[in-house]
Amino acid sequence: MVDTAIYIGRFEPVHNGHMALLQRALDSAQQVIVVVGSAWQARSPKNPFTWQEREAMLRAALPAADAARVQVLPMRDYYNEAVWVQAVRQGVARLTAPGAHGASVGLVGHFKDATSGYLSAFPGWELIHVERQGPIDATAIRDAYFGATPDTVAPALAPLASQMPASTLATLTEFAHTPHYLALQQEWQMLRSYRQAWAAAPYPPVFVTVDAVLRCQDHVLLIRRAHAPGKGQLAVPGGFIEQRETVWQSCLRELVEETHCHLPEATMRAALQSVAVFDHPDRSQRGRTITHAHYFDLGDAQFPVVQADDDAMLVQWTRIDQLACLEEEFFEDHFHMLDHFLNIT
Repeated sequence: MVDTAIYIGRFEPVHNGHMALLQRALDSAQQVIVVVGSAWQARSPKNPFTWQEREAMLRAALPAADAARVQVLPMRDYYNEAVWVQAVRQGVARLTAPGAHGASVGLVGHFKDATSGYLSAFPGWELIHVERQGPIDATAIRDAYFGATPDTVAPALAPLASQMPASTLATLTEFAHTPHYLALQQEWQMLRSYRQAWAAAPYPPVFVTVDAVLRCQDHVLLIRRAHAPGKGQLAVPGGFIEQRETVWQSCLRELVEETHCHLPEATMRAALQSVAVFDHPDRSQRGRTITHAHYFDLGDAQFPVVQADDDAMLVQWTRIDQLACLEEEFFEDHFHMLDHFLNIT
C-alpha cells in the first residue's frame, strides 16, 4: 500500500482497461489522483472529449464510494516531457493532504508502447505495474465510432461493447447526436484519407512546415482555419514548405497567402526575434510534422492591413492577454507555440 496512488491517462473514451488500472489504484491507496491528459485541447478525432466530459465518464463507471475517493487533475499537453513532469508533480503536491511531505506515492500503469515512457519519468514514485487488460485500446473504439453514423453507433460499437463500461457506451450514443460528432467525423475521414494517401511511401513521411507568430502592439495575428483538419479553430498563419524554398521564404509566403499582410522583407527581418523548431512526434495528427516557427515583433508600429484568404476563413488581431481564455480553441499545438514565445501560462 502507498499513501497516494496516481493514474495518468487520456481516457478518449473510458474503457475497461482504464477501469482495471483505476481499480488497482483504488486498491493500493486511500487517496487516488487521476491525471487527465490533453486537457484544454480543441476537440479532434484523437481528443474528442473535454476533460470535464472524461471525468464524468470515469465517475459514472465507479460506485459512489469509490468515486468519492478519486480526485481529478486536468493536465495540458506541454509537448515537453520535463515541463510536463514538473507540472504533474506540482499538481499532485497541491492535491495531497497538508503535512503529507514524505508520504509514499505510487504510479499505476503498464508499458503499452512508446507512449508509456512517462512511467519512468517519476523517480521517487513507486511503479505499481499492471498487466495489460486484453487488446482493447481507445483508438479502436474511436475508429469504430467515427466510422459509423449517429443512427448506427450502437451496432458499430456492439463488437466492442463488452470492453467498455455501459456508462461510456451511453455517453458515446448521446454524443453522436450533437453537432460535435458530425464535425469530428468529417475530420476523422479527412485524416484517414490523408494517411492512406501516404501509405504506399517507401518509408514513413516526415512533413516540414512553417508558422508565423506576428506581434504588434501587444496583439498577435491569428487565423481561423478554413479547412480540415482543425476547421474553424484558431491558429497562427503557416503551412507546408515548397520544394524550392527556404523556411524563411516559405514563412513570408504563407503569411501573405493567408492574411495579405504585405510588409517589406527588410521590415520582417528587423522584426524577427527568434525561430524555434517544434518537433514533438505527436504534435500533429496528420503524421510526423516538424514546424519552424518565426516570431516577429513589430513593436508599436501601426497594425498592418490584413484580409483572410487561402486556408484562412478569418484573420484577426488578438490581444495577448486574451489568449489564455482561448486555449481550447487552438489547432494542434499552436497555443503552446504562442506560449513558448509570449509566456502566456
